[in-house]
Amino acid sequence: MLNDSLKILNRQIVACERCTRLRTHGREVARVKRRAYLDWDYWGKPVPGFGDPHARVLLIGLAPGAHGSNRTGRMFTGDSSGDFLYRALHETGFASQAESRSREDGLELRDVFITAAGRCAPPDNKPLPAELANCRPYLERELDLLKEVRVVVTLGGVALRTYLSILRDRGVIKSLAAFPFGHDRVYRPAPGSPILIASYHPSQQNTSTGKLTAGMLRHVFENARKLL
Repeated sequence: MLNDSLKILNRQIVACERCTRLRTHGREVARVKRRAYLDWDYWGKPVPGFGDPHARVLLIGLAPGAHGSNRTGRMFTGDSSGDFLYRALHETGFASQAESRSREDGLELRDVFITAAGRCAPPDNKPLPAELANCRPYLERELDLLKEVRVVVTLGGVALRTYLSILRDRGVIKSLAAFPFGHDRVYRPAPGSPILIASYHPSQQNTSTGKLTAGMLRHVFENARKLL
């Protein structure tokens, strides 16, 4: 169960209207729908974080998929990216099941909390810098509330840069240049701060081309567990 502070934050995220372009897009996608999901009542709102409030691993993605999280209302739920991710989490003991279909499917995360740099589905999966800046305070608040986090896993370059920019602005690191993006790269930003693992994003583009394989992603979470 989420604690009260996380529940309040999640309600604030769901109610957010800061980015007109994103909110318009999310609502339009929810109205038109995809043919395969015409019987779904799309979520169509910003998507809050999900997982274990005592997590020692924090997973940061990019943003909700138009017909995935924007449809189901839960991070990485209802699309191929989520299928790929939750299979790896299940195989490494972080998720109770290998599939994530809806908010009511019984999935539980163990020692992991999943969030994202952006909370609304962006057109073409590309949030604007100003939109990411509007969302950043929500991630910062999660970092403050999830006090037991020891390992941060960023999925994709945007998630990595967003997290590093927070560390820089908080004085934890001097610049982002010392932390180039690369798959399964492990960094120790500063003494006492969580260990950082960078990973490719499990987007369909990456997984269908073999840029990211099931074994590669599974190794990221095997590595995270060892580092704990």
